[in-house]
Amino acid sequence: MSRATRYVKYAKYLYGGSPVNPILGAQILGRLGEPNRFTSLAGVRVFSGLVPRLDSSGLNQHHGGLTKSGDACLREALFLAAEHARRTDPSLAAKYHRPMATQGKHHTSALCHVATTLLTRIAACWRRGEHYTLRDATGQPVTREQARTIIAERYTFSAELRAARRTTHRHQTTSSKTGRPNKESQHPPPTGPSTHHAKAPPA
Repeated sequence: MSRATRYVKYAKYLYGGSPVNPILGAQILGRLGEPNRFTSLAGVRVFSGLVPRLDSSGLNQHHGGLTKSGDACLREALFLAAEHARRTDPSLAAKYHRPMATQGKHHTSALCHVATTLLTRIAACWRRGEHYTLRDATGQPVTREQARTIIAERYTFSAELRAARRTTHRHQTTSSKTGRPNKESQHPPPTGPSTHHAKAPPA
């Protein structure tokens, strides 16, 4: 049995009750390789690049954006899987909902948290040889029907909130690039020749 066939076969077992389809799941498993080659689940996250960058200067330290130093194909597959998982797994829907609803985070930032959690769960299940199980926010197993009901009742955003988060993201992106809020000139510079006549300097 080829390695690709083995990953697809095991993905069908691992993701039997999960929000990840077997083909995308096989891609995730294939990029990870053998599960026991990592000494810890933290090592799996570092391999993916889904960990914050630590910026330090003297005695000051703070976490920046993602390192993105890991496997780019793995991150792409995880983000695609996370987008679907947040709609079908209540525990992941809660993790997506919380930063957007209470912390003002943008969709991409919240989805990154989901992708990191999803990766950790996939790796943990793979290492233990267990099925992925849908769970609610308290960790209790739920059926697909129960999961859909919970998400619809607790973790659905209004159109107004989504629009607000998009606006916040654009403002923050502009501010981070310039170091200050975006202030465009109300009078763009002329494109034609100057209409001011130079004056000779006084004698």
